[in-house]
Amino acid sequence: MNQSVPAASFLRLDKWLWFARVVKTRSAATRLCAAGCVGIGTQDAVKAHHAVRIGDAITIDLPDRRRRLVVRLLGTRRGPPAEARMLYDEPTPAAPRREAPPAWISLFAEDAEEDSESEISA
Repeated sequence: MNQSVPAASFLRLDKWLWFARVVKTRSAATRLCAAGCVGIGTQDAVKAHHAVRIGDAITIDLPDRRRRLVVRLLGTRRGPPAEARMLYDEPTPAAPRREAPPAWISLFAEDAEEDSESEISA
């Protein structure tokens, strides 16, 4: 008997973000979710294991812009960019952010401020 395996009706959020080339690594997708920068539908912050389904609206707060994507396909691998763009629709262009969200502030920002203050006083 030849039984076909049913296609999955959902995919983990971190995998989908990686397949869609929103982030470079799956661990980066996990960190983005943990920082509260990803929302699905009306849920503002979701975890990396959240289920993504076709038709879901995903909001992603990146350091320089906010993207709103609608899931068209779930994907089965991280393919070339042309293949990744087929996984989603972006109804509106990415909106530039006025300031970086707290999760994206450099850990070295304080050191840079101290260095510039010491150069000014010298």
